[in-house]
Amino acid sequence: MSIIHEPALFDAAAGRLKGEGVSRSTRTIRELPGVFAAEEERASLDPTLPVYEVEMHDRCGEVEGGLYFGVSHVHPGKVGNEFFMTKGHFHQKRDRGEYYWGIEGNGLLLLMDEARHSWAERVFPGSLHYIAGHVAHRLINTGDVKMIVGACWPSDAGHDYEAILNEGFSVRVVEQDGSPVLLEARS
Repeated sequence: MSIIHEPALFDAAAGRLKGEGVSRSTRTIRELPGVFAAEEERASLDPTLPVYEVEMHDRCGEVEGGLYFGVSHVHPGKVGNEFFMTKGHFHQKRDRGEYYWGIEGNGLLLLMDEARHSWAERVFPGSLHYIAGHVAHRLINTGDVKMIVGACWPSDAGHDYEAILNEGFSVRVVEQDGSPVLLEARS
């Protein structure tokens, strides 16, 4: 029997994953058509402007009973008066839940059930969020620094981005008088 060194590391101070099995992706403003209400303004921004990055550690592949571990980095910024956010998604296997926890920065976790009822939870360093199955979720950075959020979810959950791209969330988070507020989305 021997003690081995795990091939991947989570650098808690930087909120970064490194090592074997870690993948990274960046979503730029160009890659987010239809996400923000002010589409014309979004299209006029520098297309290479990063909105968010996702790091993921995959040790098992998409198998029942497996887990993925990830970190999202949502940059500060706005399109019009709407804060930078992730695309948001349901899980393809709708009954799969997920955990998020705040590492750095401040923002909101926007949630919406399949009946289109929406609510938000404040995200801050140390906050813990359980996302039940059948609930869409999106991270929104309402602060002035990068918001970093950890995640753990079933590796067979999958992501259904199309449902959100086609229907959107039932509310939008915008800045009004210096504070984030939830407004009913217009169809």
